[in-house]
Amino acid sequence: MRSVITIQARNSLRIAAKWRYRAPPGVRWSSSKGRKWSTPLAKQLSEAITATGPIPLASFMRMCLTSDVGGYYTSKQEGRDQFGQKGDFITSPEISQIFGELIGIWFVAEWMAQEKRRKGVELIEIGPGRGTLMDDMLRTIRNFKPMASSIEAVYLVEASPALREAQKQLLCGDAPMTETSIGYRSISKYANIPIIWTENIRFVPSDQDKTPFIVAHEFFDALPIHAFESIPAPPPPPAQTSTIETPTGSHPLTPSAAASRKAQKQPVGPQWREMVVSPTPPSPINTTTLKDSSEPPPEFHLTLSKHATPHSMYLPHLSSRYASVLKTSPPGSLIEISPESRAYASAIASLIGGSKDRPKLKPSGAALILDYGPADTIPINSLRGIREHKIVSPFSKPGLTDLSVDVDFVGLAEAATEGSEGVEVWGPVEQGSFLSEMGIKERAEMLLKALNDGKRGGDDEVKKRVLSAWERLVERGGGGMGRVYKVLAVLPETGGSRKPVGFGGDVGV
Repeated sequence: MRSVITIQARNSLRIAAKWRYRAPPGVRWSSSKGRKWSTPLAKQLSEAITATGPIPLASFMRMCLTSDVGGYYTSKQEGRDQFGQKGDFITSPEISQIFGELIGIWFVAEWMAQEKRRKGVELIEIGPGRGTLMDDMLRTIRNFKPMASSIEAVYLVEASPALREAQKQLLCGDAPMTETSIGYRSISKYANIPIIWTENIRFVPSDQDKTPFIVAHEFFDALPIHAFESIPAPPPPPAQTSTIETPTGSHPLTPSAAASRKAQKQPVGPQWREMVVSPTPPSPINTTTLKDSSEPPPEFHLTLSKHATPHSMYLPHLSSRYASVLKTSPPGSLIEISPESRAYASAIASLIGGSKDRPKLKPSGAALILDYGPADTIPINSLRGIREHKIVSPFSKPGLTDLSVDVDFVGLAEAATEGSEGVEVWGPVEQGSFLSEMGIKERAEMLLKALNDGKRGGDDEVKKRVLSAWERLVERGGGGMGRVYKVLAVLPETGGSRKPVGFGGDVGV
């Protein structure tokens, strides 16, 4: 959701690389006497870590964003809005209506290229925010009546009750919302299309006759990550003996225990260790605020696990790219892995192309993933906190700070193609290139002309906003989003014979 890498996050990882996790002598972390926590969630996190030990970064992120005790997206506070000028960040649909219009047109183009199916079309948005993008898409698609009439339902994958209510008000107005077996349901103000909410994409119907058109805009950057650091090869283990040392002396092992010890495989070569989160030890000096800063010091920090964890023994083996980093890079190298992102990419691909468990005779549909991150490398050092449009420590004020990471687009492509043999992946391409191919400049000129043709010749301030908005979406430098943001498409397998619009292709009719 945000595109700047926080200095605090970089420094946390670099510091963690220099010292291995151990409790400072004489320090016992406690959330009881003598320490005041910034939020109820911070206190809950500290108590959990005190009871169980340091937790994976993914667990920390998940609680900060979706905990029922003051989670950033799941809590409802009067007058609080995460999006827009008064919130913590602004997304592309909030910047210009043209963005959502062009996404809608992209799906119209895909519908045209896939035999213009007359029924069974599903529009699906994962992480729909306030509903602005879907509202612009539906308003655009209704102008293409054959496709609009083929839409069976709109599915919104949303876990936040507060955001679900905001989406309902925007998309459905006063229409009632009723509870269903998979979530909630209402009726869109556009053509009486059903709007159905569910908390997970796996609840979206995946029948043979369904054609899902899926969009995930700034969704994957909010999914939890595990962070790992490489360490050198451990020293060779001591020679195995048939005895065990105890406080009462040396004792012989039973034959089965001796055989088990001998059979144990010792790790060879460099290894991955997981970065874990723990409370910062209480300082003996006043730490109410950082010097020359209105921000309090972070209440949590990253350290490096001394031993292998279940995640460090499994997740880095999901892709050969991670093994390559471990083999070719020096100790202290970092990688970030999001298993939830890979699971969602696989689920998206399965809806379009089927899966081994639920094959689809004729793959159909398409997905657009729009987010930020490197085009062809593994993300590192990307955790950031955002509050009131400012970059802050991701470890301060849990629940009041949005957390964001860079998206691993290559990892998403791997997971999609592994999840379904019936799909192919295009991109990622830069957002600026994609929107330019989609005609963002021409659409902006149409809006400006309409303003000029108005009764008063147009409002200069409005025209200025239209111009600056579309330029910000495509600009590659400064504060522009055109280069940092990327676009990835998942389509039915064609053997690469048809390039989609926005990726070098034309509209198929």
